Amino acid sequence: MQENLLPRGALPPDAKPKTGCLGPSLLIIILVVLLLPIIFWIWIAYNKMVKKEEMVKKQWAQVETVYQKRFDLVDNLVSTLKGMANFEKSTLTAVIEARAKATQVQINADHLDPQTFAKFEEAQNQFGSALSRLLVVIERYPELQSVSGFKDLMSQLREIENEILGQRNQYNEVVMNYNQYIRTFPRNLFASWFGFKEKGYFKSSPGAEVAPKVQF
Repeated sequence: MQENLLPRGALPPDAKPKTGCLGPSLLIIILVVLLLPIIFWIWIAYNKMVKKEEMVKKQWAQVETVYQKRFDLVDNLVSTLKGMANFEKSTLTAVIEARAKATQVQINADHLDPQTFAKFEEAQNQFGSALSRLLVVIERYPELQSVSGFKDLMSQLREIENEILGQRNQYNEVVMNYNQYIRTFPRNLFASWFGFKEKGYFKSSPGAEVAPKVQF
């Protein structure tokens, strides 16, 4: 039987010609090589976002603590002033009411968005304004100097007001660092996917950037 001889390099009639297409395995390897640096970068960026957000929460806890210290101290101050029969009651009542409203506005550290934060700041500013008016009225009563513990209360109040300003400024710095990080391209493209959202700042309002003067 005569063999069917083919010219060198020729393909059998039933053979499929090879193409230049890459095999599925090679395509997967190439995709992994290309995507791996991107995945690694996202992983690093995500971890940094977590750390920066935790720093915001930590500083927010400091802010809440110092505001609570002021609430407690004002309670003691109000109790002292109530003992004076001739003290101006309307100003004292305004402070008590403003304090009650301010304590009702609570913010979870996980929800420091600008809208919610603005409500907290407004309540605190109203309380601060009422307290400032009270301090002005107090200056009209020099006899308070002889009241036991009064001078110490005023000294503590002065320290707390300065501490509040310091903690507010520190909070704003930490939040600014966090907000800038999540809003910078290309991190802003996926930050919201992972639940990282912009945080609210303390904003300056008339007189809010200066601690109430505690002079007596």
